Amino acid sequence: MQQLIDRLVDLSSRDPLTGLSNRRHFELALAREVDRVARSGESALLLVVDIDHFKRINDSHGHAVGDQVIRAVGEALAVTVRPMDLVARIGGEEFAVVLPNCPAAFGPQVAARVRQRVARTSVPLLDGRAIGVTVSVGGAFAQQWVRSSTELWMERADRQLYRAKAEGRDRVCIEPSEVPSVSAEEKGLLFGTSQFQDFE
Repeated sequence: MQQLIDRLVDLSSRDPLTGLSNRRHFELALAREVDRVARSGESALLLVVDIDHFKRINDSHGHAVGDQVIRAVGEALAVTVRPMDLVARIGGEEFAVVLPNCPAAFGPQVAARVRQRVARTSVPLLDGRAIGVTVSVGGAFAQQWVRSSTELWMERADRQLYRAKAEGRDRVCIEPSEVPSVSAEEKGLLFGTSQFQDFE
C-alpha cells in the first residue's frame, strides 16, 4: 500500500511528457527555496528556459516532432545540472531550473552550459533529416536574507528571459548578482504590520 501511495505521489509531481517535475512540484520547491534563502542567507539561482521559435517547429513539422523537441530539451537540461538541482517543465515549451547553494560566480557558467548543451541537440525527422534546437535563458538570484516571494523571484527571472529573446534568442541573460533594491512588497513581507512600516 505504501509503495502504491509513493507511486501516486510521484506521478502527481511529474510532467507526463518529459518525466521532469511539473509546475505544481516546481512551485512548492521554489517556495521552500525562498524560505531557506531568507533564513540561511545562502545563494540560489532560478533559471527560466524557453525553446526558441517553438511555434514554427510545430507548424512546420507537426506536434509529434514538437513533443520530441520538448523531451530532448528536458533531457539536455537534466543531464547538465547537478543531482541536487530541480528541473521542471512549467509550461508548453518553458522550463525552469532551481539551483540551491549556487554562488554568483558559478551561475552564468551553468546557464551557459545549459544553453550550449541544448544547441548541440538535434531531433531526427522521418525523412532522415534532423532539426537543431536553441533556447533562451533568463536567470535571477534569490535575495539573501530577504523574505521575498516566489512570484517576485519568477518575475525577475522572466524579465531576463524577455531580454534574452529581445536581444536575438539563443543566449543567456542573468540579473546582476548584486542584491537589487528591496521592493515595497518584500518590505511588507519582512515587516508585516510592525512599527517599521511607518519609516518606509
